[in-house]
Amino acid sequence: MSGHRQRPRQQLPRSPLGSSRGWHGSRFRHGMYNAHQTSGESEPSWEKSSVSASDPLPSTADVCVIGAGMAGLSTAYNLLRAGRSVAVLDRGDLGAGETARTTAHLASAVDDKFYLLERMHGRLGAKLVYESHAAAIDQIEHIAAEENIDCDFARIDGFLFPAHPRQARDIEREFEAATRAGLHVTQLSGAPLPFDSGPCLRFARQAQIEPMKYLHGLARAVRKMGGLICTNAHVQTIEEGRPCSVRLADGVTVRANAVVVATNTPINDVFAMHTKQAPYRSYVIAVEIAPGSIEPGLYWDSGDPYHYLRLQGNDLLIVGGEDHKAGQAQKPEESWQRLQAWTEDRFPFTRHVRHRWSGHIQEPADGLAFIGLNPGHDKHVFIATGDSGNGMTHGAIAGMLLTDLICERSNPWASLYDPRRKVSSLHAMRDFLKENLNVAMRYGDWLLPKAASEHGILPGSGAVIRRGVRPIAVYVDEGGKRHECSAICPHLGGIVAWNRAERSWDCPCHGSRFSPYGEVMTGPAARDLAPLGDSPQEKPRAVEEGFAEPSSIEAE
Repeated sequence: MSGHRQRPRQQLPRSPLGSSRGWHGSRFRHGMYNAHQTSGESEPSWEKSSVSASDPLPSTADVCVIGAGMAGLSTAYNLLRAGRSVAVLDRGDLGAGETARTTAHLASAVDDKFYLLERMHGRLGAKLVYESHAAAIDQIEHIAAEENIDCDFARIDGFLFPAHPRQARDIEREFEAATRAGLHVTQLSGAPLPFDSGPCLRFARQAQIEPMKYLHGLARAVRKMGGLICTNAHVQTIEEGRPCSVRLADGVTVRANAVVVATNTPINDVFAMHTKQAPYRSYVIAVEIAPGSIEPGLYWDSGDPYHYLRLQGNDLLIVGGEDHKAGQAQKPEESWQRLQAWTEDRFPFTRHVRHRWSGHIQEPADGLAFIGLNPGHDKHVFIATGDSGNGMTHGAIAGMLLTDLICERSNPWASLYDPRRKVSSLHAMRDFLKENLNVAMRYGDWLLPKAASEHGILPGSGAVIRRGVRPIAVYVDEGGKRHECSAICPHLGGIVAWNRAERSWDCPCHGSRFSPYGEVMTGPAARDLAPLGDSPQEKPRAVEEGFAEPSSIEAE
């Protein structure tokens, strides 16, 4: 889940954090992270990513899947069951991307509310959204049982409650729309929480899992069926064809009849998909509680930004939310502080914060993921992106839907999730225009440069400086050594910003992320930040020629 529905308000913490349960950033810092094993410094509470040996890289396969997260491995699993040979390629280790950073709410009561989905996609579309996510939960449950994956899968209820009394009407509208869509939903006077939540909705047959245990089990099942998982395989270009060509950074090429790009956001598109969705960071804390003090369930409030909760085991309360646009928060660590303040206000018996982390999500303009053929003229390149905070179920949906498309079978969800679909509502068009205007404004960093001083960058931190007109990303490691590279994102030339919460370079335009040393961790960029000798000194094409080419999302 993610806490984003609309652009979040920036808030200050509402209460000071006491020293006994206070905020000590250093207690969570354990030295520099390995960008091939994770996508940031913070550590989720889940089982750590696997460093299992890579399978040998094949020269050919029926299908090449790029990305070894939930969407990629779910697709590989289903394709292998359908009789296709599959090679999965990932730039890092298994689970090094965003799957490890989810809170793993398996919800058919989706992130974007049903009364809004009805406006944008009609009642039939909203019904198909519910049915596809319910089917995704069913398949995860079935695979876990069939493959003997011990991933703590549990069916539990979900509860939606108002953040403020004035939002009670929104809860009523959601009840009516969810009922029309087919969900098993009931109205209650309050959620089973230790504070007065106000009237709420209970959604039956939701679920939760431990995501990394499930991912490791899914990887074992893929390999058992003959699938290959090739880690530390850095894909840089994908060419449509019959066969398609997937070229790696080391010059090796893999050819396949079909390619699936399941990399959180596509690394094969320059403009089209990145004008249709916006990158956000969502924040999470795992707080110690007394066993039995909170009833198991998935909990969501209706605030903006909203909060989402679940238990891990019986002694950890996982609380998420406080989203912001990627690369656009000057003090991102304050999101964790606000989460802790919110939690202490409502759960005063909570103890220490044991873990904290953040994750990368893609918010589509019309609330639905993009799963299907890549926009343009591609006939054999498929994508899965736009998770909108429901990455686990969208990943499972991708596995089922993309397998049907590649095997040329019909699927009732195909047009709903089609990446080439058009916007047909004013609500979606408003978000589309707002997000793209926000991106265009970020290119103003070229025209109105703001830069830190060459001196005064503390060990363990970074800053963008200027030498003439050239923006330079400078990281000073814990030993005081400076590491410099271009601050120009290789995707479309945005100027990266230092994320001091995760110790990474984040592009404020389309969300590409890089390690402190410039290694690419998250697309749409497919290449590292350039060494200074190779960095471009001219303004990027997006500045010289205008922000973007027309998107294939259009108003009807």
